[in-house]
Amino acid sequence: MADMHITVLGSFIADLAFRTDRLPAWGETVLGPEYRLGPGGKGSNQAVAAARLGGKVTFICAVGRDAFGGLARDLWRAEGLDTEFCLEVPDGPTGAAAIVVHPETGENAIVAVPGASARITTGDVDRAAARIARSSVFVTQLELELAVAVHGLRLAHEAGVRTILNAAPARALPDHVYRYCDVVTPNESEAAALTGRRVDGPGDAERAADDLLARGCRNVVVTLGKDGALAKNADRTVHVPAFDAGPAVETTGAGDAFTGALAVALAEGLDLFAATRFGCAAAGISVTRHGTARSMPTREEVDALLRRSRPRPETSGPPAA
Repeated sequence: MADMHITVLGSFIADLAFRTDRLPAWGETVLGPEYRLGPGGKGSNQAVAAARLGGKVTFICAVGRDAFGGLARDLWRAEGLDTEFCLEVPDGPTGAAAIVVHPETGENAIVAVPGASARITTGDVDRAAARIARSSVFVTQLELELAVAVHGLRLAHEAGVRTILNAAPARALPDHVYRYCDVVTPNESEAAALTGRRVDGPGDAERAADDLLARGCRNVVVTLGKDGALAKNADRTVHVPAFDAGPAVETTGAGDAFTGALAVALAEGLDLFAATRFGCAAAGISVTRHGTARSMPTREEVDALLRRSRPRPETSGPPAA
């Protein structure tokens, strides 16, 4: 029986973010004005986002017995996450990422090494099976071994739990994976990698969503950066414009803010399209701040932005039944 909890299976990765106006070529050194060290990893970011927005969150993860692992545990304790199923790997490093951020646009390029997160096994997920089965929403991504992420999706699906696959970083997926997914949430580049078609804007996103729906998932939300998000299922298509919460300083983590917020909204009973709007508001706030986990907004901030901004979604297709 679902109890309005959210279970997230994913990675913790320590983020080293370097600001520079251009990427170096191979063999070249580029000087930048600053760097920041902070907690990240798609799974951890999404768990933190959901918790700050009022979700009761269980996180399944692995970290090393090192300084970055300590950074993770301090974060989870401060955010009130249930970490019963977070593992410590004594002979492996915690994951880390080098993030290059453009100082004007906030756009980023990332190299991530999962580290201890790659050591999570299907058996580790099985130990959390009862927790997953009592959840309202289960969330995972592709920073783990694919078999582990798919195992979690299957367990949740078979228990009748709504599942979200944040298909990032994108990789080719066997078609059978989609049947375990209630919602798939790629960005434009990830949707392109999943479908093999160019995705640039809402029109392309709708065609990519059609491809993914045909493979067996029930709902698709393609996040579009400054253009908001395109949500689609068999009944309805809605383009939700982005929210302007202030000047963008860094886009790193915006997709995680969106996915964590989407999970909370679905757990609270909102439909896909209202949940997408809630997610866009959370992402709009996150890009106005530096960092990933540290940029995640609170429920009060998102609710205030939603009250101030009442954009009318562009809708095509018949209304949902």
